[in-house]
Amino acid sequence: MAMERASLLLALDFGGTKLTAGLTALGERRWRAHRRVPAPPGSNAQSDREIMMALVQDILATAELPLAAVGVSFGGPVDAARGVVLLSHHVPGWENTPLRQWLEARLGVPVAVDNDANAGALGEWRFGAGQGCDSILYVTVSTGIGGGWVVNGQPYRGADGMAGEIGHIVIQPGGPECICGRRGCLEALAAGPAIARRARECLAENPTAGKALRALVSGDVETITARHVSQAAATGDDLAQQVLDEAAYFLGQGIGSAITLMNPQRVVVGGGVAKSGPRYFEMVRAAARANVLPGMTVDIVPAALGDDAPLWGAVVLAGDLLN
Repeated sequence: MAMERASLLLALDFGGTKLTAGLTALGERRWRAHRRVPAPPGSNAQSDREIMMALVQDILATAELPLAAVGVSFGGPVDAARGVVLLSHHVPGWENTPLRQWLEARLGVPVAVDNDANAGALGEWRFGAGQGCDSILYVTVSTGIGGGWVVNGQPYRGADGMAGEIGHIVIQPGGPECICGRRGCLEALAAGPAIARRARECLAENPTAGKALRALVSGDVETITARHVSQAAATGDDLAQQVLDEAAYFLGQGIGSAITLMNPQRVVVGGGVAKSGPRYFEMVRAAARANVLPGMTVDIVPAALGDDAPLWGAVVLAGDLLN
């Protein structure tokens, strides 16, 4: 027990649009300290690291016990075994960065690094909507779409450390171009930027439609985001609801394919787009049910930990370093 009381765990989440740090202790289910800041426009790997270290110094200045370990969630492909960030699709300069080594040199404690989808899966499995399950698929839908598996109580990363890349299942061959260079990927059809793009296309095709959506952006349709679409849909805007339904349908198709392949007990969906309300989830579930074999479990639920799912997953990673 004395060891547990002395074991402070630092969790870091390098997101594409925000940076978050949290401090807890082994066995606790609360944050002793928590800081989140938006990434500044034009950020890069160096500025992200500097901002994160400022958050860390701020948090550790309040700590009354020594730090024992650090867990890191990163928004992009990671070689978890080596603790190396392979790249970020949204922030330049992260290519082949030895993040674990960099942090260990500065903080003097062991560090574990994984991508945000794997971390989110661990967080929801241990502390959130996946509790009590042996296997879950965690899907995060925001700027991109990622996925992470927990199988038999362990993260499943795959032969190349890239298992769970559900955002790059091709749903619509020949469809919109994806950031990965292919066409028709789920991410290019159902992530936040895809929803905004589709809304702009529909508004251009239907100049008299989408009045509530247009009003939200004062007529400047080029500034539309997925959040605007969700807000307009909630007020009954037919065009916005159609766009959101379409994205939910595509997401359900992708999740159905993943269920058919791996048959998890539960699918947990998080990320900003997943906050689009009950109708969104019902559409996702219906599309998934239509895309699996009869008798397969289609248990799809919202994430319980919200934006902090990857951060709590980082706590799991840090705690495992002490076992």
